[in-house]
Formats: sequence, structure tokens, C-alpha cells
Amino acid sequence: MGNDTQSPAGRGTWRRLPAGIWALGFVSLLMDVSSEMIHALLPVYLVVGLGTTALAVGLIEGIAEATASITKVFSGALSDRIGRRKELAALGYGLAAFTKPIFPLAPTVGWLVTARFVDRVGKGIRGAPRDALVADLSPPELRGASFGLRQSLDTVGAFLGPLLAIGLMWLFADDFVSVFWVAVIPAFLAFGLILFAVHEPKRTAGVRRVRNPLSRRELGLLGATYWWVVAVAAVFTLARFSEAFLILRAEAAGLPLMLVPAVLVAMNLAYAASAYPAGALSDRVDRGTILIAGLGLLIAADLVLAFAPGLPGIACGVVLWGLHMGFTQGLFAALVADAAPAELRGTAYGMFNLVTGLALLAASIIAGALWDGLGPQWTFLAGAAFAVLTVGGLYPVRRRLRDRAAGGAGPAAPP
Repeated sequence: MGNDTQSPAGRGTWRRLPAGIWALGFVSLLMDVSSEMIHALLPVYLVVGLGTTALAVGLIEGIAEATASITKVFSGALSDRIGRRKELAALGYGLAAFTKPIFPLAPTVGWLVTARFVDRVGKGIRGAPRDALVADLSPPELRGASFGLRQSLDTVGAFLGPLLAIGLMWLFADDFVSVFWVAVIPAFLAFGLILFAVHEPKRTAGVRRVRNPLSRRELGLLGATYWWVVAVAAVFTLARFSEAFLILRAEAAGLPLMLVPAVLVAMNLAYAASAYPAGALSDRVDRGTILIAGLGLLIAADLVLAFAPGLPGIACGVVLWGLHMGFTQGLFAALVADAAPAELRGTAYGMFNLVTGLALLAASIIAGALWDGLGPQWTFLAGAAFAVLTVGGLYPVRRRLRDRAAGGAGPAAPP
């Protein structure tokens, strides 16, 4: 084969990815465009348009995200029990699509809260089965590239959504409701795409049927390597608190309020540009090596954000933060597939998302407490310290995955 095919991030790699992986990537992109168009404006709409308090907005968001994390556990386990992923993933995207028209039609805060809640339930239902479906569809030697591509396309949607919201608010003269109606269109396109363009792969011969995926016995069968991956990911999540603190840091350094959305746009551009190349590269070399590089980027981002005196330095830190996301998020998803038995992948992703979701909540609380009590520097220095701990935890994970691959227990990261 020529160099193009051999290149980890070259055209030969993405051409070999199954059509279902591309379809799932564009499903994620379209739904993220729709959701982020609404979510970028919803807090302001609640406070300015409907007169709610900032505390109420925080409670709504917290409850919604917690609901999504908990739902992922049960939807993932159910996909293992029935032996199918697509129907549950489609149900989750369908719920999200059919709640979108409620946002422009809602006459009261209660309706908006209900719509946001159901939307997050939909996210919870689709998350673990979709990730398990990516693992089922992708050849083991292209697993990192598959997760990297889906993550890149998802992140493209994450920055296109707010940009479209800004442009449409200008076009419609700050008419929230008109923007919310436009957001309905990509949501239903995503739902149609997963229904008609994604096909469930045939069940691998000899894969065990699972009756009760959440029983103690089945959770034990996930294996020590998988639980090591979860533990390391939890410590890593403590290092990567909410991106809201990047916005606060930029604002404190003098960024005008009207340009605040540019922080997330810049971060997501770096994230989207790096996720696929990093995932594809992890199929050619040890995934742990790429993750350590990502953690190095996070440590660098934290140090820059802690000590940079002005906006150019903050901008550099934000880009480094986005690059670290690209080098880590898809790879942790690939590691779960490497470590977990095929018949328990849905459960594995559900538990992984629950633990890391709770860790992200704890990380943001810790970051906020340090910010208020000691100052922004200490928030980012604490993040760097947790990143260093994560590097230490990756070494036994790498060794276990290599032993697993050598013993023929299933695909693992290449040596």
C-alpha cells in the first residue's frame, strides 16, 4: 500500500471507515448544531425574556445534565440485554428532535424546563448505545479513527451552533423564537439520518447473551482493566473542569462581553481539528502515548491560563485546552471499547459516562471554590496537578491493555 493509506491521518484511513461511522458523525453534528443554537441563547432567554433568576437557570442545567448521566447507565445496559443499539440511539435522537418545537412554542418557564429535561433524557438514552454502536461498527484497527471522526464532527456542530445563533439573532433582530424555530430543522435531519442511513451490524457469532447487565456478576465481568480505565478517566475529569472557567478567565483578562462566545468557538475549532488525527494516530501507536501527549497539552494550557498576563496568552491557553480535548476525549472512548467485553459495551459506556459525569460536577465545584477562595491561578494549578496524577495512572492501564492483547482477550491498543 502507498504512503497515503499508511498515514494515520491520511485519506486512506478515512476512506476505509464504514459508512455507518460517517453517518453517526453527521447525526451528532446536526443534533449539536440544533442543541447549541438553543442552549447558547436559552439562559439569556430565561432571564431576560421570561424573568427567571440565575439560580433557577443553574438548577435547571444541573438537574438536566445529572438526568442525562444517570439515564446513560440504563440505556447502555438495555442495549446489552436486547443485543441491539440502533433503536435506542434513534429513540434518544427522536426525543431530542420532537422536543425542539416546544422551545419556540413554550408559554411559560415550566414548559421550557420540561422540554430541557426531556431533551437531556434523550441525550442520556442515546449516549451509551451510540458509543457502543461506533465500537461495533468500527474495525478494531480503525477504532481510534472511528471515535476521533465522530468526535470531530460532533465538535464542528458544537461551534457552528453558537455561530448560527449569533448570525440569526442579528438577522431576526434579537427574536429568540425565530431562532428556536430554525433550530428545529437540523434536529429532524439528524433523526432522519440515523433512521435511514445507520444500520445495525450483525451480531458477532459466539457473543454471549446478557440477561442482567447491571448485576454484580456482570459488572465484575467488565474486568479490572476496564475499571482502571474508568478510574483514570475520573481523575482526568477532575483536571478538566467546566469550560465556563475559560470564559471567566478571558473576561477577567479584559475580553469584551460581546466577544465572550469567541472563547468556546476557538476552543472547539482546535478540538474539532485535532480529534480525528489524534484518534487515527492512536491506531498506529500506543493509545496511552497519545493520551499522555494530550495530558501534556492540558498541563501547558493550565500553566498558561494561570500565569498569562493578557488576552494573547489567554487565547493561547484556550487553543491548547481545545487541543487537549481532541487528544483525549475520543481516545478514552476507544479505550473503553478496548477494555470491555463486546457483549457489555453498552453497560461499559453507561457506567463510564456516569462516573465521569459525577467527576465533572465535582471538578467544577472544586474549581469554583478555589476560584472564589484563592483566585483563578489556583483553579488552573489544581487542574495541572490532577493531570499529572492522571499521567501516573495511565502506565498500569497501558501495561494491562498490552497484556490483554498478548493474551488474545480482545482488541487493545497497539504496542
